[in-house]
Amino acid sequence: MADWITDLIGAHGYLALAVLMFLENVFPPIPSELIMPFAGYAAARGDIHPVGAVLAGSAGSLLGALAWYGVGYLLGGERSRRIARRHGRWLTISESDVDRAQQWFTRYGGRAVCVGRLIPAVRSVISVPAGIARMQLPRFLLWSSLGTVVWTGLLTTLGYQLGTRFTEVDKWLQPVSWAIVAFAVGGYLYRLYRSSARV
Repeated sequence: MADWITDLIGAHGYLALAVLMFLENVFPPIPSELIMPFAGYAAARGDIHPVGAVLAGSAGSLLGALAWYGVGYLLGGERSRRIARRHGRWLTISESDVDRAQQWFTRYGGRAVCVGRLIPAVRSVISVPAGIARMQLPRFLLWSSLGTVVWTGLLTTLGYQLGTRFTEVDKWLQPVSWAIVAFAVGGYLYRLYRSSARV
């Protein structure tokens, strides 16, 4: 995995990094917990500049966040309630959940976006309630950018500081990333069970 990502970044530079981070936000085949440290490692090898890595990774990530924001914006509150009413069992949400989420997001919107961008598995989906709540786009971009740059900066710095030792870290980074995915899937299955039990 390490060689594939670093070779891709080495061959195609910042564009490859931005595309990988965009895909990670829209449909996470490879978590950013792997992509950005590998970008830092590539920077340590001299393939790219570390600041450019942070900017390219953040740009791709923000484009993905905007895509999910657009989904939430197009859905809106009323359509989200209808979807929850018709498919709530599989989505593990109810109309009241949608209402509570909107109220909570209206109150903590900016901070929720910023902090959410720092949390794996929440980073992408936090953009949806922002769109549903019709959060002003400049405000959304400001808070998203703040959280995203901090996150990508930390991960890039980790990979850069480790340098040639980074291939050793790959041995434990991948299990950690898979554990995050397993936790998210397990959480969904548990919510599905609880939702079915209430019916």
